[in-house]
Amino acid sequence: MKVTLSTLDTHESSFTPLVVIELAQDVKEETKEWLKNRIITKKKDGDDNDDFLSMAERQFIIKHELENLRARDEKMIPGYPQAKLYPGKSLLRRLLTSGIVVQVFPLHDNEALKKLEDTWYTRFTLKFQPIDRIRGYFGETIALYFGFLEYFTFALIPMAIIGLPYYLFAWEDYDKYVIFASFNLIWSTVILEVWKRGCASMTYRWGTLVMKRKFEEPRPGFHGVLGINAVTGREEPLYPSYKRQLRIYLVSLPFVCLCLYFSLFVMMIYFDMEAWALGLHENSGSEWTSILLYVPSIIYAIVIEIMNRLYRYAAEFLTSWENHRLESAYQNHLILKVLVFNFLNCFASLFYIAFVLRDMKLLRQSLATLLITSQILNQIVESLLPYWLQKKHHVRVKKKVEALKADIDATLYEQVVLEKEMGTYLGTFDDYLELFLQFGYVSLFSCVYPLAAAFAVLNNLTEVNSDALKMCRVFKRPFSEPSASIGVWQLAFETMSVISVVTNCALIGMSPQVNALFPESKTDLILIVVAVEHTLLALKFILAFAIPDKPRHIQMKLARLEFESLEALKQQQMKLTAENLKEECRAGGKEKAP
Repeated sequence: MKVTLSTLDTHESSFTPLVVIELAQDVKEETKEWLKNRIITKKKDGDDNDDFLSMAERQFIIKHELENLRARDEKMIPGYPQAKLYPGKSLLRRLLTSGIVVQVFPLHDNEALKKLEDTWYTRFTLKFQPIDRIRGYFGETIALYFGFLEYFTFALIPMAIIGLPYYLFAWEDYDKYVIFASFNLIWSTVILEVWKRGCASMTYRWGTLVMKRKFEEPRPGFHGVLGINAVTGREEPLYPSYKRQLRIYLVSLPFVCLCLYFSLFVMMIYFDMEAWALGLHENSGSEWTSILLYVPSIIYAIVIEIMNRLYRYAAEFLTSWENHRLESAYQNHLILKVLVFNFLNCFASLFYIAFVLRDMKLLRQSLATLLITSQILNQIVESLLPYWLQKKHHVRVKKKVEALKADIDATLYEQVVLEKEMGTYLGTFDDYLELFLQFGYVSLFSCVYPLAAAFAVLNNLTEVNSDALKMCRVFKRPFSEPSASIGVWQLAFETMSVISVVTNCALIGMSPQVNALFPESKTDLILIVVAVEHTLLALKFILAFAIPDKPRHIQMKLARLEFESLEALKQQQMKLTAENLKEECRAGGKEKAP
């Protein structure tokens, strides 16, 4: 294998590699020269002040510039006539899809990474995470995820403490769970509103709170005819919105509905398995068949995880094919597709058991099995298995470097070879989705299974460390992304808390104790349950309105910043007006002069 580490400007003694562009082994020289010239053309007008920006910020700028390299007059990639280009096409995307560029990834800063690890996860102790350091190394998006994970874990502790004594009570005494369910409903609202305030404080400190998405640049995968944006006046690809809407409603929507139907079909197979296991146990009554009662739920939980992951790939393909102009629009449509399917796939069986079969014992068993199995599978698939594979690869790379006799920087070579074989971190989507489903298991059926919060806390205490290990040692370093909040996930969690009001009120209304209060008229019972449900929803919205999204001191600072911006703009306008008047006076004086 031929070893080369040729890079731009490597003659500089202070050169520090930031981003690696891995090319295929047989790439032609003219292609390399063309790509290098296009990158240099973008780079030559840049600022070389390395002290002003952090390494993560410089890597983000490089990614932004590479993604915005677009074809102009080229009809093809030099040396590859089959790789066609048209004006406005993303060069990086075409190079990747053509196999000329294998991947692009930022390098780790080993010294900074070691310092971060020492304060983060190397010592398993209960402590706050170094969120600001995480932000400095990985960027705001990942720092906000770890901040939310930490906050959500601490917020679950009161629910876990209160839920433990309820486990000692008889499960059929639902009236004892009214107070617990009511507390759950208030808790779910308060924690989400308080998180908004904490998130605002963090992002204000980082300078991203007032980040504007209105003039966001087109995403790299967006394609269309090159034209002029009517708002910004910039040259960029243009694509008719009606074509996108046709793709969404004629292809994506029917596909999602078909997947939802398939999910329900698999759910009914699970209930057939449950009926078979129950019948077998009733006929024999042995210890073996009592264990067998849990097998259908475990198998179904594994099938749910597999279906969720397969659907995710299909949803990503469809959303990319819809050709959304902005990354935010792409993410919103992808999240909506995945959330709808995951919600139905994970919770449909629980709703069916609760409101159709009305089997509370089976509901508790299924809820516990789904929650615990999904948590174990996520820990294995997301962290433990990739870490084990990465350790094996690290050993092979060490041996290869030791056997290499070449005049290169072996340390840099080892780092590049090691990191290029690491898995690619696909963003915080799956991490937030895991927390969203966990929030659903805890809040939707809290009056039936109060231990859900305790299991969630135990899982999250290890999740913090396993996710930190995953970010630092299992995956390539991701490009940093600025963020002002957790985005559409805030709305998703709030929607789940509203649904939990309805489910808990309905479950309590179905309890034998509550039904005994209305032996004559079920209509009165339904009306009272609906009235209580509406009252609790009104209380939720009152709490959400009463708790400001931003702390008072942040509101004052933002108002002050806006005032100073307007004052600066006013002074600039006055200065320009004065200069224009002087020019007019000079011009008038020259005209009057003989």
